[in-house]
Amino acid sequence: MRKPRDYDAELRALNDKARQLKIRKQSQLGELVMATGADGLSAEELAGALLAAVSNSSDAEREAWRKRGAAFFSGQRHDAGPGAGDKSGSAAPGEGRAQSAAAEPGAT
Repeated sequence: MRKPRDYDAELRALNDKARQLKIRKQSQLGELVMATGADGLSAEELAGALLAAVSNSSDAEREAWRKRGAAFFSGQRHDAGPGAGDKSGSAAPGEGRAQSAAAEPGAT
């Protein structure tokens, strides 16, 4: 005879996993804001810039942003904007993200 499934336990596990993924995504977004130097902006300025990016984006503009972001993550920071390269002693963006992701499970 088969053991009955505990749907409540499965739902709790899925909810816990979704919550952990949301927390990790928020943490990574915060790290991205700091890595790009955007943490020097006020919350209102950052929100305004993001809202403008979301509402006024043509395909060509989005492609230019994608290329600029790819260059940032590959370590070519000359095009990342003011303040992005003044973080002395910081790791490359991809390395920091990998380290923080590896440290995430034990951090909660």
